Amino acid sequence: MTRPPLGSTMRLVLPAPNVLGFYDGRVDGVRIWSDEPNWLDDGAYTLGICTYAIVDGSQALVYDTHVSLPHARFIRRTLEDMGATSIRVVLSHWHDDHIAGNEVFQDCEIIANNLTASALERGRTDIESSNPPIRPLVLPNRMFENSLSLTVGTVAVELRQVEIHSHDGTVLLMPDAGLLLAGDTLEDSVTYVSEPERLSEHLVDLERMAGWQFDRILPNHGSLQAIEAGGYDRSFIEATEAYVRKLLACRQDPDLAKQDLRTFGNDMFATTATEYFAPYEAVHRQNVEAVLAASAGNAR
Repeated sequence: MTRPPLGSTMRLVLPAPNVLGFYDGRVDGVRIWSDEPNWLDDGAYTLGICTYAIVDGSQALVYDTHVSLPHARFIRRTLEDMGATSIRVVLSHWHDDHIAGNEVFQDCEIIANNLTASALERGRTDIESSNPPIRPLVLPNRMFENSLSLTVGTVAVELRQVEIHSHDGTVLLMPDAGLLLAGDTLEDSVTYVSEPERLSEHLVDLERMAGWQFDRILPNHGSLQAIEAGGYDRSFIEATEAYVRKLLACRQDPDLAKQDLRTFGNDMFATTATEYFAPYEAVHRQNVEAVLAASAGNAR
């Protein structure tokens, strides 16, 4: 395994007008932190991660601060080189790979929903001592509940709170562009189950999100080629719903629980925007185990 410097394999993509994507990961034979298990390589880099910025004139809005300070510095330098003098940040949720670069933007407005702010405050000790550590953890300084409308120059943006993947999700809708920045609510190949006891509630909000008006979706974890080409179509939501329902069915079907991801998701990969990516086999196995463990816990 080679280990290049943090941020050195970042790729800048332009998936839509006024939108920049900062993509890193999915590089064969490369880890960027350690050969040992860690959240940066195993939860983000190996799977591929892209955070975004919306830019219009002198204003910019960053959607997640990426996986390290060098990544965040790359983002800020890129925006300032484009002429941005006013930069705000939105956090999609509280997980490490989305907030690790906050320190680089500590002089900016950092926006999060109330649940994200609370989760970061509660988790501060663990986050600052995680592997790799995020120290100091810079907390959001502007909070909202349910929804918040913003403008970036002339670009209208709506932040909407959802419970998908984590209890504190914030997605970003660009209504005029028909574009949804989805954070970790949707993930290609499959969703990463972090709160297995809440999967039924996640399905409710996936259905709610499916009722909104937009055409394209940009996730934080997905294929570079799909993101670079403008994102995923709405079948991405359908694929996630189907996967979550099938995970829940594992509680009554031991044979289903034993399937590898390629078999488990075969229909989904054949008929939707999602694609099989081998590193998600480990994610799928972890997902199944988490769902079964949560079910066993509820049965006691």
